[in-house]
Amino acid sequence: MYLPARVRKVIEFLLHAEEDVTVKEIAKVLEVSERTIHRDLKSIESIVFDYNLELLKKSGVGLRITGDSSDKQQLEMALSNTVSPDFTPEERQAIILSTLFETNEPIKLFALANELKVTIATISNDLDQLEEELATFHLLLIRKRGFGVKIEGDEADKRAAISNLISKYVDPFDFVSLLKENIQKKSTHQLTVISNRLLGLVNPEKLITIQKRVEEARDELPHDLADSAYVGLVVHLALAIERLQKGDKITFDQAYRKQIEGTKEYEIASNIIRDLEISLSMTIPDDEIGYITMHLLGAKLRVDQNYLIEDSSLDIAFKAKELIQYVSTHLAVDFTENAPLLSDLVAHLKPTIYRLKQGMNIKNPMIEEITSDYNDLFHLIQAGVREKFPDMEFPDDEIGYLVLHFAAFLLHGEIDSNLRALVICSSGIGTAKMLATRLKQSVPEIKHVENKSLFDLDHSGADDYDIIVSTIPLKGFDGDYTLASPMLTQSEVHRIKKSIRKRKLIYKPKQVTKKPVLEKTQQEEFIPWLEAMQNYSNTILNLLHAFKVKPITKKQSIESILRSACDELETSQIIVNKEDIFKKLLKREKISGLGIPNTSLALYHTRSPNVNRPSFTIYSLSHPVTVHGMDGENMEMDKMLLMLAPENIHQEALEVLSFLSSIIIQGQESIKLFESGNEALIKQFLSEQFSEFIVGVQREG
Repeated sequence: MYLPARVRKVIEFLLHAEEDVTVKEIAKVLEVSERTIHRDLKSIESIVFDYNLELLKKSGVGLRITGDSSDKQQLEMALSNTVSPDFTPEERQAIILSTLFETNEPIKLFALANELKVTIATISNDLDQLEEELATFHLLLIRKRGFGVKIEGDEADKRAAISNLISKYVDPFDFVSLLKENIQKKSTHQLTVISNRLLGLVNPEKLITIQKRVEEARDELPHDLADSAYVGLVVHLALAIERLQKGDKITFDQAYRKQIEGTKEYEIASNIIRDLEISLSMTIPDDEIGYITMHLLGAKLRVDQNYLIEDSSLDIAFKAKELIQYVSTHLAVDFTENAPLLSDLVAHLKPTIYRLKQGMNIKNPMIEEITSDYNDLFHLIQAGVREKFPDMEFPDDEIGYLVLHFAAFLLHGEIDSNLRALVICSSGIGTAKMLATRLKQSVPEIKHVENKSLFDLDHSGADDYDIIVSTIPLKGFDGDYTLASPMLTQSEVHRIKKSIRKRKLIYKPKQVTKKPVLEKTQQEEFIPWLEAMQNYSNTILNLLHAFKVKPITKKQSIESILRSACDELETSQIIVNKEDIFKKLLKREKISGLGIPNTSLALYHTRSPNVNRPSFTIYSLSHPVTVHGMDGENMEMDKMLLMLAPENIHQEALEVLSFLSSIIIQGQESIKLFESGNEALIKQFLSEQFSEFIVGVQREG
């Protein structure tokens, strides 16, 4: 099939996304307008439908392709096998670069144009842009009429550019696994044209030998080697071996080499090179040892304090301490006595400063995520580095690595382990409590959760909460909040934890104002308590007296069922103006799904001035109805739970209704009980649960 490059890229992006993605995020990645992406969605919807998949669009959350993994693989395979692939300019330029790096000979423009099925003018325009990109790696793009085009520059800079190219299109972990799968002829990945070209830059047959030797080095090092550093070293060596066999030799600063020759890392790097010479039957220059040593030095996770003093120059340690002091002062978190952090920073900064002095750029593949997730911390450390290292220019990629060092200690600290969360739903009585229950189960840092309705949001004091989670979009609300379904999917948990991480990284101690302690008489304390107990009791009695399980024997639509329910409730004088209640219930359903996933239950609920008193009714359907679930998927419902409350209602009644929502999903036994539709057993269960609730309230009082 033929697809425009942009449409293909959007589908690929969605297929590989681990969670819902907003149109804004896609537009940013593809560097087009949001309107352009919106225009493409109709054709994308049609394409994925042909593969038994669905483009799920959730308001306020984003887009996601849902369906069987086998169907997703079929679609991905079809995308990679499109006839005469229409590459984006970025993809085309990646292919041009990989082609130029594969040979030392100049390549004619018409050969590139012919391979990519574009005009020479297009190739020429691509080369203009590549010229600027290569300049950042101190490389020259030589272009002469009759000569062709060729990249010239130091081998170290060429390798840095190749590593950057690989990291842009293939995750380093995937790069190694793909090479191994290709060797064993059992690749489970459907490779893109770009991935295939980049894999061609390395000889996969030599990779196993290199990987085994690096694995042995992990046990020889005096410190741990992180997985990312391990993979980075394997890729570096594989590239180095390939480049050496093409005759491209690297040079290493001899003065700096003298400085690091006495380190344990240099000894291990030297042994790696000598072993590879024997295994691969080739000669490897000693200069390569210096670069392997830098990889090992920069990969320290945690080192002993004595090793730090022995192995690292004191001037770098002094600068690192100054940076720690700067960050501590501005974050109001004391890192000055944190010896492991100092050790990590010195171990990282030593090779970093050498690279910067030599004009060697590195690419941080996580830089976009770091600047997005840790924006405040990034700018703080950037300012600190400028002040403490005034004679050096640290690029954003290097700042990003420093951010991760501080973030690691902030995120594992004890701060913010007692967070307060505010949960919002349209009424404050139904799905909010379900979400609150799931929230405390899934995010241990959250210890206190309060439920509020949309009506109460303006008066809830949003600044008093560490995180706000809502089951509905909060139009007109300026604060930060996370939109989530009441059952809290894994991707939503991920987003909430991400939000908490951000908060930890801009941690400021809260100013606690001590309130004057006023002595209360026993009468002042007793009367409000007694009134509260009366409110709890009255609400529970209203719910239990009015509770019914009503059968619906005829096949009906959800609108028809709701209308019948409103008729009966008006006759019972529980509500007035049944039309208002009916419209509110339908409107609530359209905001987000009400079906409880993995059950046959759906909880319909609302608050209104036209509700006289709280009520809870179950409608048992002989013919199931398809409804939208809280997780965004369609499901079959045969028990409709209907919960209503007045709009102006005292806090105690809201607590009772929230408690009722939570016990519906408290476990498989309670779910099965509500699914059974057995009125007597459900009423007995509710009575027992409310009894425990009242005892708990009295104990707290």
